[in-house]
Amino acid sequence: MNTILIVDDEYLIADILGFALEDEGYLVEKASNGRKALDALQEKHVDLVITDYMMPVLNGEELARAIRDAPQLEHLPVILMSGAQANQASPGLFAAAFDKPFDMDRMIAKVRELLGT
Repeated sequence: MNTILIVDDEYLIADILGFALEDEGYLVEKASNGRKALDALQEKHVDLVITDYMMPVLNGEELARAIRDAPQLEHLPVILMSGAQANQASPGLFAAAFDKPFDMDRMIAKVRELLGT
């Protein structure tokens, strides 16, 4: 079973997305900022990360760069979900980017595509 890490400081969004992914059969872990996400990635096996852009401590772009810089995580797919910042992110850093509010069916389809499920 694939594990997805959702990183968002807006708990309602993380919960709604988490419930939808759990309904699809995925295990879901959550972190409220990029630093906590990096800690979780050291402790648990994760197959995909979905992150917000604007968060305290470490934002989504900084998190994605830290993932790319870690040899054991460099190929981990990262999906960005955000408002206006989604189009400003560095090309190639994210496997996909979704503007908030996003279409849940499109998000789940992208997760399935990236995980081959």
